[in-house]
Amino acid sequence: MTSQSILILQSHPSGFCKTLLKAFEDRRIDCTVVNLSLSDWYFRVGSGAQNYWGSLKKWRKELETIIDSNGITDIIYYADRRPYHRIAHSVAMERNLNAYVYEFGYMRPGWITLEHGGMGAFSHFPNDPQSIRTAAAALPNLVSSQPFPHAFLQEATNEIICNLIPIFFPYLFPLYQRDRYYHPLRDYFSYIPRLMRQKRLGKEAQQTIETLLKEQTGYFVIPLQMQGDYQIRHHSHYKHLSTFVRDVVGSFVSNAPAQDQLVFKIHPFDNNAENWPKVIQTVATEFQCSHRIKIIDGGDLTTLLRHSRGCVLVNSTVGMEALKNGIPVKPMGIALYDIAGLTEQRSLDEFWQEPTQPSADLYHDLEKLVGHTIQVRGSFFNPEGKKLAAQEFVKRITERTVNGRGAFVETPPRLAQAKAIGVPIPLDCYWSDK
Repeated sequence: MTSQSILILQSHPSGFCKTLLKAFEDRRIDCTVVNLSLSDWYFRVGSGAQNYWGSLKKWRKELETIIDSNGITDIIYYADRRPYHRIAHSVAMERNLNAYVYEFGYMRPGWITLEHGGMGAFSHFPNDPQSIRTAAAALPNLVSSQPFPHAFLQEATNEIICNLIPIFFPYLFPLYQRDRYYHPLRDYFSYIPRLMRQKRLGKEAQQTIETLLKEQTGYFVIPLQMQGDYQIRHHSHYKHLSTFVRDVVGSFVSNAPAQDQLVFKIHPFDNNAENWPKVIQTVATEFQCSHRIKIIDGGDLTTLLRHSRGCVLVNSTVGMEALKNGIPVKPMGIALYDIAGLTEQRSLDEFWQEPTQPSADLYHDLEKLVGHTIQVRGSFFNPEGKKLAAQEFVKRITERTVNGRGAFVETPPRLAQAKAIGVPIPLDCYWSDK
């Protein structure tokens, strides 16, 4: 095997990058680390990283110079839809280099995603049921990941530091191009009022769930995602989630049994900038169905799902939990688990009357293949979890087994569907003209 030289671009806002670097160094593998923003520098002080102070427009040329100067064979980054990473992926594809993306796990908690090439619409993981069954048949049963506890305050603090220090000290990386949906000040300060009400809202949500169960009401769960999430912006056709709300409510009113209800659940990390309760109530009033709509902010999601008739979402990982519990799921965007035999393949209008039940055997095979090929046990914060994940990252990358064992399709199998439903694919994306 030819020697490897690793390029690490932007990483998760935590100490994970340093742990990963040490794991590579322990295997005597050369690594080049490039800081693109002040946040990168902050979380990687002492790593020997070099800084890029140029513009996004000149990034491709600089990246190619870095690759040539260091004999780069593999590129690793966190979140593949960031503009600098889209360019890095394109360059990697053109030069026949390996590009790896990592993110929070599909099977949370206790897992981290590591994929070869891309995620979501650009994932190379198969979506053909028979291919998944065949590949999974050769694998052992998956052992559940151990918990890797950490303080929420640690995660929240890191996230705030990551996004605010470039705002307060912009002159240190003056040309860095942020790709946040909201300005960081609005993002965090709008969350404060919701945070102050969180305990009360959680109690009210749990009471609503208990009432639904007690009255044996037929209902569908609608878990909302965050407006600024890349899953919405780059893996769905919804420019704004209010359109998703309108699609769901309009279809529900016209097609669902008259006694059924919708339960919208606000994302636990929603920043409150959009005021989703008001948006949903406005749409419900327009369709004259306010009496059939419930909105909760908190409560036990698993209990809520297990007693529901089904779940409609854009592409949240909640879909995996619903399928695991045998609950029908209708994704409206591009989701890894949107597979014939698992999710509803008919229209949303047809879903309400007789939701398609997921195949338990196919879900078992999907979870097994996902777990063995594109999921890594570990954590970005817990010391033991960081070390465990970093070691497995290095093992799979050096052995070329990321998306191995039948879990890699040359052309992303969800790409055609993404283009068909109108998912925006930027021109700087390698797959834009494919």
